[in-house]
Amino acid sequence: MSAPPRPHTERAAAPPRRRQWRPRAGTLRYIGGRLLSSAVSLLAVMVTGFFLFRILPGDPVLAMTRGRAVTVEQLAQLRREFGLDQPLPQQFLDYCLGVLRLDMGMSYQYRAPVSELIGARLWPTVLLVGTATVLAAILGLWLGTRAAWRRGSATDRLNTGLALTLWSVPTFWLGLLLIAALATGIGPMPGLFPPGGMMTPGTTGTLAVAVDVAHHMVLPVTTMVAVVYAQYLMIMRSSLLDELGGDYLVTARAKGLRNDLVLRRHAVPNALLPTVTLIFLNLGQVVAGTILVETVFSWPGLGTLFYEALKVPDLPLVQGLFIVFSASVIVMNLFADLVYPVLDPRVRP
Repeated sequence: MSAPPRPHTERAAAPPRRRQWRPRAGTLRYIGGRLLSSAVSLLAVMVTGFFLFRILPGDPVLAMTRGRAVTVEQLAQLRREFGLDQPLPQQFLDYCLGVLRLDMGMSYQYRAPVSELIGARLWPTVLLVGTATVLAAILGLWLGTRAAWRRGSATDRLNTGLALTLWSVPTFWLGLLLIAALATGIGPMPGLFPPGGMMTPGTTGTLAVAVDVAHHMVLPVTTMVAVVYAQYLMIMRSSLLDELGGDYLVTARAKGLRNDLVLRRHAVPNALLPTVTLIFLNLGQVVAGTILVETVFSWPGLGTLFYEALKVPDLPLVQGLFIVFSASVIVMNLFADLVYPVLDPRVRP
């Protein structure tokens, strides 16, 4: 027997509406708080950078004219030209207005805009420190995973002991040792790598230049990786040891998964979360570079430029570099704060 016809007044059920995603109030407050905190930090960096470098000993004008016969009138003219004859509050106001316009002033010793000097030296620093940061992260995370998986073994003790030893070595001292051993040569063994610089003068051709630059990068990159990778190793080892006692790993093993699959698919991804902040902070330091390493190896980057500016002191250049270094760390720290809740739902606001 067929079902009775549906009355005309009965309407078919409407399809459910798709729920439109809207950010929660807690998420907006979290993002706004992080943005405000970063802005306050950047403002504090600007104020600190101005007054900190103003108390450095030495007169920039006298340093620039050292060894030259100049009159008192010429010294006064240079001070007027660089704005050093103005009262300190007026100098601070001009400095803040210039930073807001992205105008960091003119370098005393190079007689060129600070922004152009920083832009010209940025790529060598990103190439050197970026390469070292990536290699240190890969090496440290891999060794940290092996050390945690074999806790207490000879491999664990060797990896952690060597990493902590290299971490405590001064960077410039390790760089000088590598120059003495692998660049200058020891006894009958000749030098294998260039002692400094970025490229051999006169090198032409794209492939030849790339090979030559890579050859010059071996010693400074090795120095930086040897000192930095211990941070990733120790944090990864500690995080993975905390994860290995989790109940979800016991459940995964009870389902018949092999230990290497449990480690690779479950433990390692969760243990990587605490290293995210460290990775982003170190990426922020890519712009800052390593002043000592670049100075020891005569690498033409921002670190060497900062060292040269401090010797004068070249106040606009020092202040500009200080702001760029600090801003890169602040921005990457902000990015880490915004990305971490996405990676780990447990810390979402």
